[in-house]
Amino acid sequence: MRNAPFGSGGPEVGVIGLGCMGMTFAYDVRNRDDEKSIGVIRQALDLGVTLIDTADIYGPFTNEEVVGAALEGPYRERAFLATKVGMVPGSVGQNGERDGSPEHVRRSIDDSLRRLRTDHLDLYQLHRVDPAVPIEETWGALAETVRAGKVRLIGLSEVGVEEIRRAQAVHPVASVQSELSLWTRDALAEVLPYTEEQGIAFLPYSPLGRGFLTGGITSLDELPEDDFRRRLPRFQQDALQANLELVGRVRAIADRLGATPAQVALAWTLAQGRYVFPIPGTKTPRYLLDNAGAAGITLSADDLAELDALPAAEGGRYY
Repeated sequence: MRNAPFGSGGPEVGVIGLGCMGMTFAYDVRNRDDEKSIGVIRQALDLGVTLIDTADIYGPFTNEEVVGAALEGPYRERAFLATKVGMVPGSVGQNGERDGSPEHVRRSIDDSLRRLRTDHLDLYQLHRVDPAVPIEETWGALAETVRAGKVRLIGLSEVGVEEIRRAQAVHPVASVQSELSLWTRDALAEVLPYTEEQGIAFLPYSPLGRGFLTGGITSLDELPEDDFRRRLPRFQQDALQANLELVGRVRAIADRLGATPAQVALAWTLAQGRYVFPIPGTKTPRYLLDNAGAAGITLSADDLAELDALPAAEGGRYY
């Protein structure tokens, strides 16, 4: 794994991270295996995948507990540990209930630290902006966690440029996390260029299109009954069949390079900026190895142009 600075002046972090949400939440929860997930997190650190991302609402709470168990003892100092606050536990999806009150932030940080079995976070992120609370107030509460020594850096998630600017006026923004992949490119218009200009790290979540870009999903029926992707527009059967054309073209490039579709999709994401750190999620050792290998894939200008020209995905991100 190669490393890069986490934004201008930030610590060195492996360029591929690990999103832990699916270990206990949203994807195939009935087959949850905490011991296997703990092993995957520790394997990630051995591979140089140091950015470990979770959130309090994943579960809720169970995801932080599993990550905390995995990082206990000598593993903690090897990780760049990130979690999130700002959504009400039990809420699900882009439009879940939000709580950006300073009181919620102050209460949640101590609860997250306890579950994660650590005395500090490397990155504390505002999961979603609460429209009922001025971002300056929420961001000020996150800044308090830095001054208290509980958090090193603070970041935002799913925000626009104006919201980043308003937060920056209160305290430096270390990172922005938003969905970015070959089938979700909204951030390329304004947010990613702004973070590049400002030296802010950008964390693409779902860089593999929630697993679709790996080529491993060809029918809605292949998803477990409790998998939340069954409720997303792009995974409905008609849209899914249309989107398979996109995957086929990614696979053709992968075959030409001697790589996998997942590696090509991640390499494209990495190529979008200096401070881009995709956080693909997995709870499977062989997929972790595959994802980590993307750091060694070099896409030519022609490869990138071909990928840039892929058609837009059929269906929205959420209903």
